[in-house]
Amino acid sequence: MHIEILKSKMHKVSVTEANLHYVGSITIDENLMKAANIIANEKVQIVNVNNGARLETYVIKGKAGSGVIALNGPAARKVHVGDVVIIISYASMDFEQAKNHEPVLLFPDTQTNMIIG
Repeated sequence: MHIEILKSKMHKVSVTEANLHYVGSITIDENLMKAANIIANEKVQIVNVNNGARLETYVIKGKAGSGVIALNGPAARKVHVGDVVIIISYASMDFEQAKNHEPVLLFPDTQTNMIIG
């Protein structure tokens, strides 16, 4: 049996851009992606702390060190610049393997989206 389990989480990052007329996705600072063990094109769930909206999309690599968290395309309607979001990725794995899995939890500075420490 396989189950879906938390793989990675960026807890409370601030939206820096909302680009309605873009093809789609979320653009994330490459440094944040590496720290959270998230790769380009990976499916993620976005949870908006400000309004409770939830959506799924895929990741586009943003410029390293930029702090960018940009919701693009229709997803831009679910956020405003400055909203705080949680970005979650999941993995499918064997039930027994999942019992020993340790997710990557990232708590960047909410104001700058930079990694603390």
